Amino acid sequence: MAEHNSIGQKGEQLAADVLTQKGYKILETNWRLGHLEIDIIAANRKEIVFAEVKTRTSTFAGTPEEAVDATKRRHMVTAANAYVKYHHDTRNIRFDIIGILMNKSGEIEEIRHLENAFHPALKTIHSSSYSGQWHWHHRK
Repeated sequence: MAEHNSIGQKGEQLAADVLTQKGYKILETNWRLGHLEIDIIAANRKEIVFAEVKTRTSTFAGTPEEAVDATKRRHMVTAANAYVKYHHDTRNIRFDIIGILMNKSGEIEEIRHLENAFHPALKTIHSSSYSGQWHWHHRK
């Protein structure tokens, strides 16, 4: 396995631990819809969280959170629409970014959890926004 893949997997596990410690139940990890992916889907009684995890060993190209660009955000919204439609979930929706900075030895230097990191361009997420076929893989 490539080093960047193992760093990414370690970061996603750390992010899931952060959400669990905050009282969220992890519903899905690496949930896919076609070419779209959401790193972590977690929930509590009130809301469902769609989280993107970025793990880096340097801030040379910016912070991990800055790597979540407008295209990635649009893809997350599209995938979230599909997820809530399929699961008939009526909880409030939130999009988070969890940025993790590690050193070259794999030791954690910083974890930043940005709750409500962004809001979709549309004011609401609604069930009629996705009409394609369902293709997903889930791992818990």
